[in-house]
Amino acid sequence: MLTVSLHGIKVFALHGLYPEEHVLGNHFEIDVDVFFKAAIDEGWPFADYTIIRTIVVTIMQEEGKLLEQFVQDIAQTIKKQFPLAEKVKVALRKMNPPMSGEVGFAQVCFEG
Repeated sequence: MLTVSLHGIKVFALHGLYPEEHVLGNHFEIDVDVFFKAAIDEGWPFADYTIIRTIVVTIMQEEGKLLEQFVQDIAQTIKKQFPLAEKVKVALRKMNPPMSGEVGFAQVCFEG
């Protein structure tokens, strides 16, 4: 298995369930892993990091509320762009979720 990863993609966007999140915005971090079947004695597939980043940034600039929908859209678009991918993993972190108390981040992750 060959894994192509791009981690720590940083985006500022106006996403969230609560109205104030669409005014104040938030910082997000996204990790993407693309898994390909590969054998040591065969040619390996290629996945351009810049395309992965462009997909993430473009989707994160769309309107929306739920992190789950952004994760799904990112995973589906990457699978379409890289049809040889066996699996895609996307982790999306909201760095300052609006809640009382201290938390590091809120995260939604999909692997499939």
